[in-house]
Amino acid sequence: MDKVGANPGRSGHLLSLEAARIIYDAREAIATLFGVRDPSRVIFTLNATEALNLALKGLLRPGHHVITSSMEHNSVMRPLRALEKEGVEIDIIPCSATGGLDPHEILLRVRPQTRMIVLTHASNVTGAILPIREAGFVAREHDLLFLVDAAQTAGAYPIDMERDGIDLLAFTGHKSLYGPQGTGGLVIGERVPVNEMVPLKQGGTGSRSESEEHPPFLPDRFESGTPNGVGIAGLHAGVRFVLEKGVQNLRSHDMALLDKLLTRLKAMRGVICYGPEDLNRRIATLSFNVAGLTPSEVSFRLEREYGILCRPGLHCAPAAHRTLGTIPQGTVRLSLGAFNTEEEIETCLRAISAISERPSSASIESES
Repeated sequence: MDKVGANPGRSGHLLSLEAARIIYDAREAIATLFGVRDPSRVIFTLNATEALNLALKGLLRPGHHVITSSMEHNSVMRPLRALEKEGVEIDIIPCSATGGLDPHEILLRVRPQTRMIVLTHASNVTGAILPIREAGFVAREHDLLFLVDAAQTAGAYPIDMERDGIDLLAFTGHKSLYGPQGTGGLVIGERVPVNEMVPLKQGGTGSRSESEEHPPFLPDRFESGTPNGVGIAGLHAGVRFVLEKGVQNLRSHDMALLDKLLTRLKAMRGVICYGPEDLNRRIATLSFNVAGLTPSEVSFRLEREYGILCRPGLHCAPAAHRTLGTIPQGTVRLSLGAFNTEEEIETCLRAISAISERPSSASIESES
C-alpha cells in the first residue's frame, strides 16, 4: 500500500506495472508449489469457498453425476446441494468412523453420467487424509474431472497436481500458506475444458477493453474487477516462506508436535480423540472431547483459564460429524502450525488434563 498502491493491469504507469508484476510473481510461486507449468492457470479468489463454487457451478450441469465423501466441508456440500436442486445427482460415499475412505468405493460408483469426483484432501475436523492419488487415478482412467479441496493441506502436505491426478485444486491463503484472510484460489489443470467452464461473474479485467464480451483466456476469464493486490502480495510472502522452508520440513515439525499431543491426550482418563491412529494418514489437526463436558465448555475454559484458543462445535462440516458420531455437539479442535512450540504443547496438555480431572461448575450444580 505504501510503496505501490496501484491498480494492476488498469494503467500503463510504473506503479500499475509493478502491481501487476507482484501478482504475476504470486501466480508463479503458487504454480511452483503445486507442480503446475503455466502460472496463468492459477486463478485468484477470495478463499477456497469461492474457488470451489467456481469449479462446481462452472462445470456441472443438470444430468451430471458427482461422487464425493461424507467428510466434506460445507464449502463443498452446500454448492452441491444447490446444484442438486437443479438436476445434478450427488453420490456421497460413507467414510469410516475415523474419517477414512476406501478408494475402491469410488470406482464402484462411477457410471456413464459421472462428470466429477470431489474430495477434501484432509478433513478439517479430524485431519484424516483421503486417498487423493488413488481417486486421481480413477478419474484419469474414466475421463472424469477431479476437484480437490486443499484448504487444509496447501502448504502443510506435499501436492503435485500432475502426479496426484488433480484437475482442479481449491486452496485458501490464511491457513498453512500463512497468508492473509480473504485470499485463495483455484488452480485449473490442462484437462479442464476451460471454454465450457462458466465464470461466476463478468466485468472489467484490464484486457480487451474495446470489447463488451468477457475475455475467454486465462486468467482473465475467471478474474473480474480490481484484484486484492495487497492480500495477494501477502499471500505471495506466505507461499515464499513455505517454499523456502520446504513443505516436507514444515510437515515434519507439525507432526512431531501432533504425535506428542495425541499420545498424551489418548492416555488421559475421560479424553476421547478422533481420527486415524496412523500419523502418516493425517495432518496436524486434532479433534477431541472430554467426557461430561460439552465442547463449548471445554473451549471456554481453555481460553478463560489458560489463554488457549481453539474451535468447538461442528466446524462447518456436519456430514463429517455425522460420520464420527459427534452430532449435535461436535468436538473441540486444535490446529498446529509452523509457529507452535513444544512448550505450548506442554501447556495445552496440562490445561486439558486439569479440565478433564476437575468437574465444571455446571456439572457440580446439576449433581447437587
